[in-house]
Amino acid sequence: MLLFYLFTFIFLDFSLVSCKQSDNMPLTESDYRALTSMKAQLIDLNRALISWNGTRARTCSSWAGIKCVTGRVTSIQLPWKGLQGRISESIGQLRALRHLSVHDNGLVGSIPTSIGLLRNLKGVYLFNNRLSGLVPPSIGNCLNLLAIDLSNNRLTGFIPPNLANLTRLYRINLSRNLIAGLLPNELGSLSRLNFLDLSNNTLDGEIPVFLFEKMANLSVLNLSDNNFTGQIPDTIGNNNVSSLTSLDLSRNNLTGEIPVSIANIKNLSSFDVSYNDLFGPVPPVLAKKFNSTSFIGNIQLCGYSFSTLCASSSQEPGNNPPFTSQQAQQNHHKLRKNLIFISASALFLVVILILCCILLCFCLMMRKKRADKSGNSEPMPAGSSEPEMGGKLVHFDGPFVFTADDLLCATAEIMGKSAYGTAYKATLEDGNQVTVKRLREKMTKARKEFEIEIGQLGQIRHPNILALRAYYLGPKGEKLLVYDHMPNGSLASFLHARGPETIISWPTRLSIAIGTSRALHHLHDKENIIHGNLTSTNILLDEKNNPRLAEFGLPRLVTGPASSELVATAGTTGYRAPELSKPNKNPTAKSDVYSLGVIILELLTGKSPVETDEDGPGLPEWVASIVKEEWTNEVFDVELLGEAGSDVGDELLNVLKLGLHCVDPTPGARPDAKQVMEKLEEVRPCLNDSVEEVRPGPKE
Repeated sequence: MLLFYLFTFIFLDFSLVSCKQSDNMPLTESDYRALTSMKAQLIDLNRALISWNGTRARTCSSWAGIKCVTGRVTSIQLPWKGLQGRISESIGQLRALRHLSVHDNGLVGSIPTSIGLLRNLKGVYLFNNRLSGLVPPSIGNCLNLLAIDLSNNRLTGFIPPNLANLTRLYRINLSRNLIAGLLPNELGSLSRLNFLDLSNNTLDGEIPVFLFEKMANLSVLNLSDNNFTGQIPDTIGNNNVSSLTSLDLSRNNLTGEIPVSIANIKNLSSFDVSYNDLFGPVPPVLAKKFNSTSFIGNIQLCGYSFSTLCASSSQEPGNNPPFTSQQAQQNHHKLRKNLIFISASALFLVVILILCCILLCFCLMMRKKRADKSGNSEPMPAGSSEPEMGGKLVHFDGPFVFTADDLLCATAEIMGKSAYGTAYKATLEDGNQVTVKRLREKMTKARKEFEIEIGQLGQIRHPNILALRAYYLGPKGEKLLVYDHMPNGSLASFLHARGPETIISWPTRLSIAIGTSRALHHLHDKENIIHGNLTSTNILLDEKNNPRLAEFGLPRLVTGPASSELVATAGTTGYRAPELSKPNKNPTAKSDVYSLGVIILELLTGKSPVETDEDGPGLPEWVASIVKEEWTNEVFDVELLGEAGSDVGDELLNVLKLGLHCVDPTPGARPDAKQVMEKLEEVRPCLNDSVEEVRPGPKE
């Protein structure tokens, strides 16, 4: 198949010169000595650094995980390599280093103080190791630092106040450590900070009142699971933190009432103050917006559920004086005057508000024009990168790291199209492959709302669900989703596009059915997600034929009108539950189970549900008619009937009954995904989860 540059049609006006080639110059003497010294203190059980055994004459591109410019090391990217040992102080000799990413390893010891010598450093990602000691105060010298993530280590000591020197910081994550002491007031000066997570430490004292005075860009604040005392500052709800979307103060020792000012934060979508010592009424706006789990564990807090109503004071009936008709008439005139006054005041305020909005829009337009002329850009969040062409790439996790330029310069081939967009198999410069889905234009939500939703989808992890590893936002509104690439393609092609020489065994088919049911159960019960378009095309297979459910959660990324249009055609013909043919009927968990039942029947029969005649019966109806005539054996794929043993026959019949139960025309009669999973697991409890049994058939 003809290979072409991925997304060339998106970026026609950008030169391919921006795709930087690997540095083919040899390392400088100082950087060579620094790397060899670093390797000497690392334990490389997985031989990830085997290429570090060369001489200085070797080009930079031959050193695994290293990127250079003119022979100087600019990036160390060695996540998920199983590295142990310590980070050497010699790292301070890499004066051109901009990006340090050695997260998800087994590194121990302290973070080198020499890191403060790296004045060009922009990102430090050391999370998920076993590092101990202090957060080095010298890191306050890295004035170009944009993101620092030291979470999930064993760090102790205090938060260095001189982190406030890093005025370009966009993200700080020190969560899940043993850091103690007070929260420095100085952090309040970080006006560009977007993400601050200090949860799961032993911080104490009061939350500084001045912390929120300048944090105009703060979106996520997590101080949960610490020992903070005192009251929640009123300043947390002022206009300076209006961009806050997530606030977690749970599991501390906070007292006092919940400030009413928090209700003024319009964008707040996640809020948790549970398990403190708060008292008094919950502001009505917050009680209505968030469920009771946000407030539980505060014995004296009231007004957030029907079982925690606040006591109200009222006068005794006998204490009320008699009320004459003359007084009633006087009160009526007073009330009428008050209403006129209030109406006039409200009208005046509305006019003032409209004028302020017009003035604000004008100021924002002028500011944008000045920003466009100056060419300056804001720093990118952690896990993201900005190529020369101006897009934004955000990583969640994954087996390897790539930049936005790497992605956009990859070669690709079209895999298929769906209602949401086009999927490609992209081969990066280093040979790694990913699946990239380009969403249809003009159907996705606005950027801010899109990033909130995609951030939640990027956290979903399950052995049978296709992992979303990254997303890319282009300069012209393009949106690309990056997933793991599954080498064995879809279940549909696996079943229906193979040659006659390949036979798929019953254990393999049963394993695929079990894995798919587990994925659907996880989406329904753990993530509260309805798939809405479950087909064998959306079930992908890895190198061991383990299933990975794809195309989940995409309705969350599209606008209301687009979602309505997609709902109207939800479900592929042959897999679509009958109740979805009714107008304005949304997919449900039961309609997903119907689609799962069709897939189970597809595995048993070897027949494709989409290949049936339009006027003829669908696959469920055809199977039901055969069973009704007691010709059950004619239902099963002839390959399965060749497998010996009465046990296999009983297993086939049990799974057939379950499949027919799933495609019951009445939604309420169908089992839920958990019940389907449990029934399938009972069929053959000893079945290995990683069945890889595809064998050649007889050759004629």
